Amino acid sequence: MIRALARLAAVAALLFVLPAAGAPILIKEPKPLPDLAFETLAGAPAKLSDLKGKVVVLNFWATWCAPCREEMPSLDRLQAAFDPNDVVVVALAVERSAPERIKAFLDEAGVNRLAVYRDATAATSRAVGLPGLPATLLVDREGREVGRVLGIAEWDGPIAVGAVARLVERRG
Repeated sequence: MIRALARLAAVAALLFVLPAAGAPILIKEPKPLPDLAFETLAGAPAKLSDLKGKVVVLNFWATWCAPCREEMPSLDRLQAAFDPNDVVVVALAVERSAPERIKAFLDEAGVNRLAVYRDATAATSRAVGLPGLPATLLVDREGREVGRVLGIAEWDGPIAVGAVARLVERRG
């Protein structure tokens, strides 16, 4: 019983609650990720490993997802807070919508700083075990998952910005 409570306390200590949104960032030991494959809106192939060496905030979303629309501007402001040579905020649309529809969604939301990709098969979200959208993975410079947020978050708030800044400062 004491061991179970200690484990529960340890897990609770790993959670940071983002202001206003209520979605936790689960910070954990770095976990290798599969080399997720997706495409640019122009249809060119791309992979997660293409971003190795940068901190990646990998947001899974869709145009039909109302909470995604609400969250997207804060992700855009998060990207504005960091040098794109150090941090890339990726908006990965996991849906079949045409690239034009995805672009129109982002334009309507006033989002223009994010690296936008598409996965029409949603294979990427299945590969990392996501239960729904929006969901975001924090990925270190070596391409390992170090955090996960399920649901909407305030990405330009002090806790999220601080978590990303700590990843930028961490080398190796």
